[in-house]
Amino acid sequence: MNELIDQFATPHRETAESLQAIERLQCFISDGAYIAGDRLPSERDMIATLGIRRNTLRKALDALERHGVIWRHVGKGTFLANRDGTGQLGLIEALGQNITPVRMVQARLCIEPALAREAAIHASREAIVRIKSARDAAKAAVDWTEYEAKDDQFHRAVAQSSDNALLLLLFDQLNHVRRSVADTSVVRGTTRPPTTHSSFSEHDLIVQAIVVHDPKEAQNAMREHIGSVADRLFGN
Repeated sequence: MNELIDQFATPHRETAESLQAIERLQCFISDGAYIAGDRLPSERDMIATLGIRRNTLRKALDALERHGVIWRHVGKGTFLANRDGTGQLGLIEALGQNITPVRMVQARLCIEPALAREAAIHASREAIVRIKSARDAAKAAVDWTEYEAKDDQFHRAVAQSSDNALLLLLFDQLNHVRRSVADTSVVRGTTRPPTTHSSFSEHDLIVQAIVVHDPKEAQNAMREHIGSVADRLFGN
């Protein structure tokens, strides 16, 4: 009986391990401030840093390569996908150049409120600390470029708090396209976000709902936030 259980249990353990490895690897890339074209550390170094097995790391790298996040060259190493189209990330950015702001907002409304809902259900204490830190960093931004980077971190922290590696991967792909659309569509009238910038209070409402683990309110707060951003930036 134990042998039979092990035959079914082992694949499930491997699947869970692989998903956790994907999340760890994504965080490693994000926290390392790598940019497109950068070479990632060797597999040996990443194994030591991430504390995962070689086979698990390779499965995670395979998944990121399939989604265009990285590309690998035999004998040279693993690289973050380039903007010039090397790897599938070029296809994602090409999509960003052709999708309209309205379609982008519609995609965000399908995904990000649901992520906020999952975050309210699953967020750990550590995850909530990350969300609050990203929110505060966005408020403290000295210019729009820094604000946009910190705003990205806030939304990714919410997505990461869903505790679902697949949803986080989908968010990262969505965010690549979102940033491309924003870069070509947004015109700023000031050098930095004003203290009355409405995203600050909207972020607060999202955080509050996640802190008290209120899924419905978190979902509604994120939906209202994205709608508000669309109205301000794109005139929808």
